[in-house]
Amino acid sequence: MATNNAHKLEEIRQILGEAYTVKGLADIGCHEDIPETADTLEGNALQKARYVSERYGVDCFADDTGLEVSALGGAPGIYTARFGAMNGYGESHDAKANIRCLLDQLEGKSDRRARFRTAIALIQGGKEYLFEGIVEGTILEEERGDEGFGYDPVFAPVEAGGKAFAEMSAEAKNEISHRGRATQKLVAFLRH
Repeated sequence: MATNNAHKLEEIRQILGEAYTVKGLADIGCHEDIPETADTLEGNALQKARYVSERYGVDCFADDTGLEVSALGGAPGIYTARFGAMNGYGESHDAKANIRCLLDQLEGKSDRRARFRTAIALIQGGKEYLFEGIVEGTILEEERGDEGFGYDPVFAPVEAGGKAFAEMSAEAKNEISHRGRATQKLVAFLRH
């Protein structure tokens, strides 16, 4: 998997179980900062997968995930990991800063609908494939729970009855999450 994000690797490994061994970038000696300059989640996922495939000669997959908030016109979208930093809240990839920024921007807004969307790009045998997973939900007014990572303390998926992702076990989250859904499509393809 074209990532150095330990949380993503662990989540993917849990979803795939023992049927697959998933290696991250460090496992193949890739320590570069892979560019993500596309204007879509799919484009970013493909860009990362192509980078690894071309430079390291291995089949791989990469994902890009975006939080799309209705009241913010679909933002932060492709800027999800850098949302806080782009708006003067902390450093890039700072989950707490991202959450503070998001909650501040939604202050006083009644429309708190949001969705997480994951695009997974797979390069296998020189061919490219895309898989998508979406989970609908709402942004809570305050953080809840200690599990997960990123925006999990403020995102409540529709299927969770008001619980934030951060209040769910990893197994429960993976059953309904955007990444879980995209990964299940990837797994179904790989087993075909």
